[in-house]
Amino acid sequence: MIYRDCSHESGLDGRMFPKPSKFLINQMKYEKSESTKPKIAHEVYNPATQTLPLWRVPHFSRGFFVFVCRRAFYSVLVILGVMTLTFFITRVLVPDPARAWAGTRASPEEIATLTTEFHLRDPIYAQYYYYLNDLLHGNWGISPSSGQPVLYSIELYLPATIELTAAAFLIIVVLGVPLGVIAATHRNKLGDHLGRIVSLSGVASPPFLLALVLQLIFFYNLHILPSGGRISPYISEPPRVTGLLTVDSLIAGNWPAFESALAYLVMPAFALAFLTLGILSRLIRASMLEALASDYVRTAKAKGLRRLLVVYKHALKNAVVEPMTALGVYVAFLLGGSVVIELIFSWPGIGRYAAQAALSLDLAAVMGTTLAFAITVVIVNFLVDILYALIDPRIRL
Repeated sequence: MIYRDCSHESGLDGRMFPKPSKFLINQMKYEKSESTKPKIAHEVYNPATQTLPLWRVPHFSRGFFVFVCRRAFYSVLVILGVMTLTFFITRVLVPDPARAWAGTRASPEEIATLTTEFHLRDPIYAQYYYYLNDLLHGNWGISPSSGQPVLYSIELYLPATIELTAAAFLIIVVLGVPLGVIAATHRNKLGDHLGRIVSLSGVASPPFLLALVLQLIFFYNLHILPSGGRISPYISEPPRVTGLLTVDSLIAGNWPAFESALAYLVMPAFALAFLTLGILSRLIRASMLEALASDYVRTAKAKGLRRLLVVYKHALKNAVVEPMTALGVYVAFLLGGSVVIELIFSWPGIGRYAAQAALSLDLAAVMGTTLAFAITVVIVNFLVDILYALIDPRIRL
């Protein structure tokens, strides 16, 4: 639109155009200067030529660090709550804590020594302060049944339980995920029916019953696997590095010890994992059915992609996000079930140590193992939350 009172300029074809105002000229200059500025935020990150701060690297944004700090703070609060709960159980609910810690055969002098050492005659808030201070400095009490510090016994027995739990968790993932995928891709067919039988058998079979059945079949009848223990008594143990016999034997290059430790690990790990295996397979099946019915999977099929590529790259990648939230719960199940499994297979872990401490009324050992179990579960849940945030960025918001 051309106004009469504005100046005009002649174009190349002789037509008259309005002369741009000073505002338009300044706006054009500003846009030109902005277009020439480097825009690092919109560039593709190349690690070979660029060095970015950690919060600008993909998957490590500022929101991710805020999420990690928030989860770490919550984890510390949970651990502090567990410490407070164990304090009230040992100091408030027990009528005479010194006699309970010292044992039934303790002399009056030993009881008086414990009373002075743990400040049992001080006010309750002072006892709580000294209790937290002792826990942070590694003084978890002395076990009257063994005469050893509780923290030393936990450090001695906990690696065996970690090894058993890790092996069971590996069996759950290796067998449960493919079983759920096969059941989803062969819905209402033979693969789905077999997966349903396996999962329902796992849920309906108590771990102790399955452990006894495995011993009856593979030890007493077939003589394939050992009945109990952690390593053959005829093979020397590798030098202790991590406390995990399979890992320490690999580090030392002791292959006979590795084969023996692996043979002793198979039955207790499978008996511990079978219950959770059935739960995970059903969760994977439900998530896979939802993913296979989504629009992006139908689009991938319409493009002519191979079936395996569609199932395992597009569908499974999104289907494992929801079951991953229950990984911390699985670890808690495995740690709780390890008590019975370790007793049946004579596995020298912290679950067996806790059961023996409970039978001998060893209050210090029972409270120490309870705290160790709680800290382990909190740490595992914290790591699961970080892994979940890396896979699904939506939860960082």
